This record gives sequence, structure tokens and C-alpha cells, in this order.
Amino acid sequence: MQDQQHQNELAQTVGYILFRQVQITGANSISSPITYGFPAITGFLGAFHAMSRKLQAHEVFKGFSLSGVLLACHDCQPQVYRSSKYSNYTFNQTRNPLKKNGDTASIIEEGKCHLTMSFVVEVLGTAHLSDEQSHLLVNQTTQWIQQQRIAGGSVHGLSKYKPVEFFQSHQLDDVIPSLMPAFVLMDAQDDFAQIIETFQDKYPNATALDALLDVCTIHHIPEATENGDVKWSATSAKTGYGWLVPMPIGYQGISECFDAGVMQNVRNPEYPSQYVEAIYGLGKWLYPYHLKANDQISTAFWRYEHDAEKSLYLVRQSDPFEFV
Repeated sequence: MQDQQHQNELAQTVGYILFRQVQITGANSISSPITYGFPAITGFLGAFHAMSRKLQAHEVFKGFSLSGVLLACHDCQPQVYRSSKYSNYTFNQTRNPLKKNGDTASIIEEGKCHLTMSFVVEVLGTAHLSDEQSHLLVNQTTQWIQQQRIAGGSVHGLSKYKPVEFFQSHQLDDVIPSLMPAFVLMDAQDDFAQIIETFQDKYPNATALDALLDVCTIHHIPEATENGDVKWSATSAKTGYGWLVPMPIGYQGISECFDAGVMQNVRNPEYPSQYVEAIYGLGKWLYPYHLKANDQISTAFWRYEHDAEKSLYLVRQSDPFEFV
């Protein structure tokens, strides 16, 4: 265990794996108790964490692992329905097969979406990959990505042109043209901090949650014209900040951490468990060339972060954000 920890400390980014236009069907589009429309970031990071464990178990790739993941979305189709343009959307539901006695099984309420995504994944190691290793890595990950469940969905296809490609660590900028056309999900906590400050200047007793809800709100304001008519205008707190979206960015522990096997009905009873609640923040969809112009491509990788003292389990891109 100590040798493994020492090896992880010495590991550096030795390259990147690009997965082009991965077609995912039936992904979970309910990302948290109050957000929906796109899977949670942890759904993608968990998939590549599972792939990293396969990589580490391979004889040729001992000493290598996968780390941060860049998320680029080409297309997202939530599976929803509404009877008219004035009705609310509802998720399409599927019914389970009949029971053994012929009775109708209950419907499991869930929200799904179909996605076309591109992923750029960091490869960590203590030494550079040889040409033979990088070639084998592409072949292996091409096979693994098609076997992997991603955000609860199934992979049904990849790009026909170079579906998986390996880039050296100094070739990161060469990845950007391959992400077109798509939008990259970025951390917008700096924008969120400004929105919170502006909102609290206007409403001193407001909380960060109030500011988050205001970002999700469209305000319709009536204005009287000179001839006595009423003209309606729509405003939003996120105007001028770009394409902002609310999203979960991790979990906050709300109980002590229980030893393995103590908490009942957990997915992995062999590990310590803890009761948690979702933490919310803001994300921003950016065009890939915007990242290149502002030299942000290296900060677009989502990674796990754990703060044991504060019981925080986060997915982060940049420096720690001061939660309010």
C-alpha cells in the first residue's frame, strides 16, 4: 500500500486519450434531487475510474492510471413528452415485464436521455508510454469504452474516424479541433461568486441558495408605454455571464463515517459509508475554441477531491471555492 501511494505521488500526466463522439443511450438525466436534463459529472468520472482499474490490472500498464476527464457534449436528447405546447414536460417511462403470476409490474419512475459525447482523459504515469504501449492502450480502451456503462447508459457507437486516439502530454492543444462541434462543461464558481455578491447587495439576508434559484428564474417585468399599453420584458440573473447551468458538484457529509459493514443497504458494504447531501454550484458550457483563445484547455478536466476534515466529496476543476 505504501509503495502504491508513493507511486501515485510521483505520477505525472504523460498523455491524453480522446474518445470521439461516443453515442450513449438511456443515460440518467436526473443529476440530483433538484436538477435534471444532463447526467451528473460523477456519472462520467465513475465510468472512467472503472476503466482506470482495468488499466492498472493490465500487465503492460502497471504504474499507469486514468485521472481527470474533459466533457464535451455534441448532442443531448432528454426523453420527455408533453401533450401540447402549453403543458409541462414529463419523462417517458418504461414498464417492466409481467410478473411470474401474470400481474402487471409497477413502473419505475426515472428520467433518461440520449447523448453524443467526446471525452479527453488524462493518463498518469511515472514514465512515458512507448509507441507499442500507446498503440496497445488505444486498442484496449476502444474495447473497454464499448463495454462500459456511462452515467447509467449504454454505449452504442463511436466515431467512424479514429474513434480513440492517444495524444502526448505536449499535444493537448491538438485535441481541440477534434471536439468540434460541441460544448465543453466548465466550472463557473467564479461567476457564481459574483452573482451571489450582487444578489446579496440587493437582498442582504439572502443566501447562496437564493442566488442559485434566482439564476434558474426568468423574471417577466411589465412596463407601461406612453400610449398606455403594457410591454413585457424578460430578464435573468445570468444575463451577461454566458450559458450557465445549475448542477451538483459533490456531496457534504451529514453524519459520521461508519466502518465497513455497519450501514445497511449500501451498494458497496466492504467500504466505509456516510450519509451525505448534494452540494450545488454552477457550470458553464463553452465552445472549445474559446478555451484555446483563453488558454483554459488545461483547466477543463474534472477530478475528484476529498476533504476529510469538512466531510466534502467534490468534483473540481480549479482552485478550492469558498462555500457560503
